[in-house]
Amino acid sequence: MDVLLDEEEEMIAESARGYLEANCATSLVRKVEADPLGYAPDLWRGAAELGWAGMCLPEEHGGSEMPLVYLGLVMREIGRTVAPLPLLPSAVASITLARHGGAALKDRHLPQVASGEAILTWAFFETDARLRPETVKMTAREEDDGFILNGRKLFVDHYAAADLCLVVARTEAGLSLFLVDTDAPGISTRELVTLAKDRQSEVNFENVRVPREALVGQAGDAWPQIEEMLDLATILLCAQMVGATRKDAEMAFDYAKVRSAFGQPIGAFQSVQHMCADMQIWADAAELLTFEALWRLDQGLPAAMEISQAKSFCNDRLEAAVRNSQIIHGGIGFMMEFDLHLWFRRVSAWSMRMGTSLEHRARIAELLLDSPGQVRLGRSVSPAPAVPVTPELTEV
Repeated sequence: MDVLLDEEEEMIAESARGYLEANCATSLVRKVEADPLGYAPDLWRGAAELGWAGMCLPEEHGGSEMPLVYLGLVMREIGRTVAPLPLLPSAVASITLARHGGAALKDRHLPQVASGEAILTWAFFETDARLRPETVKMTAREEDDGFILNGRKLFVDHYAAADLCLVVARTEAGLSLFLVDTDAPGISTRELVTLAKDRQSEVNFENVRVPREALVGQAGDAWPQIEEMLDLATILLCAQMVGATRKDAEMAFDYAKVRSAFGQPIGAFQSVQHMCADMQIWADAAELLTFEALWRLDQGLPAAMEISQAKSFCNDRLEAAVRNSQIIHGGIGFMMEFDLHLWFRRVSAWSMRMGTSLEHRARIAELLLDSPGQVRLGRSVSPAPAVPVTPELTEV
């Protein structure tokens, strides 16, 4: 992996930053926080015109078929401006649909997603928020003409803005994925109050009928595809956290240069310098881990461990970084009228989504230690070769 961006990647990142800085002021972010829709339609239309909605979708369906790293760069810039856009859930759901959906579903919906006319989201979590297959209790009962869904989903991102939702449910054969119209009869929603003041919903399904062609992949055999979807959502969220933390840290650095105490800028004090240095190191390390995982996904390499490494590190260190920024700003950072809390609230909220640090470290331990064979970081775990027994080893 080349840790430096090439010319095309630099262009993607600079284009995204230029568009968002010109069109997404903090006044817009505050306005959308109070809007039930939860995103800025004009900003979304501009993003779709730039090709973000279909960036990683197949060209045959109107997409650009770009690497995931490019999408990660855009998500980093969205985090930097805390832009109120539904790109994360829509990209995750549409990429999953493009990889595993039937031809009819893809032909019908992906061109609309790529153009920005349709927004997708996905629903996995229930009362148990672990990223495990056994936590899914929602049922999908098979009938002659399709399936009937019953159950409840929590923390569904941008459901109010979405036209379609990828829903994980349990059939008699096992876990399955369904593409469901968000306004289908039998669906009711309740908006959840979040620290980030973004739009997440509780969605209740009561005898919701979906046709057989709404099934994505094979019934009962969807956990590998679901885990892939969750991993993609996790690592793109990490990219968003990196962008938000970098902006938050830069605000702290600038403030430390102009805020004076005892006749000198507070940045002259060693304790403040240490906090600033830690913030920079943590942001750099989080970005390296995040884009390594995205690069491995692009290369078709196993990336589960790298994704969990990135998320556990982001959860701990990026949260600590924005906390340091609050300390450097003092009481002003907690005032609602001061913009800093826009970034602090989001990084803090995102650190609690898509798995805790303990959960991701347990996954790393399972991948490294609970499988037979030698521990080799960055490589697939394989059975260890037999070690020949020599007389020197057996003599007493």
